[in-house]
Amino acid sequence: MFNKQTKFALNFKILKLLFFSPLLISIPFYLANSDAKAGLEFQWDQDSGYRRLKWFQKEDKRKFRNTIFFFLRPSDRQANLLKITLKIPKTFDSTLKDKVSFCKVKIGGFEGRTKCIEDIPADVEINEDNSSLDIFPYSPIPSNKDSYAIVFKKIFNPKKSGLKQFHSYGQYAQKNTSSRYLGSWTIVID
Repeated sequence: MFNKQTKFALNFKILKLLFFSPLLISIPFYLANSDAKAGLEFQWDQDSGYRRLKWFQKEDKRKFRNTIFFFLRPSDRQANLLKITLKIPKTFDSTLKDKVSFCKVKIGGFEGRTKCIEDIPADVEINEDNSSLDIFPYSPIPSNKDSYAIVFKKIFNPKKSGLKQFHSYGQYAQKNTSSRYLGSWTIVID
């Protein structure tokens, strides 16, 4: 009888080891992935004319080299665009000279990466105080099914973390030549 009890106890210890060892091994993997990538954006005044636009950045850490895509999807454009103005926040203290481009973009997702398909020839003018950026494409941007992007290539993220909100305005190829609000991008620097 004593032999049966020791056999049962030994089998029970082996069973516990087989049951709990995968749990103990997997704990460090759960603890290492503690960064929460929340897709929540909060605005204080929801009744204003604020329009949220899509964007993508490769790195969100302070002082890291980064590439940021500011998307202009088909639903963001009503007609052919002659000019795009991008208002840069004061807290975004990064050098943009010769690092801004405009392209036709393939927006990535589960199956692919975000990448420029075709560079769109355009003149890019940056104000001296880095408060705004004007893009003048050589031919108007059509209001078709293609997506376009303003790309900041290989810039260094600002030293201060926080939310950085960029506003965009577009001048349409119509009789009224004034610029209209297209939308805003709010990026996060951790």
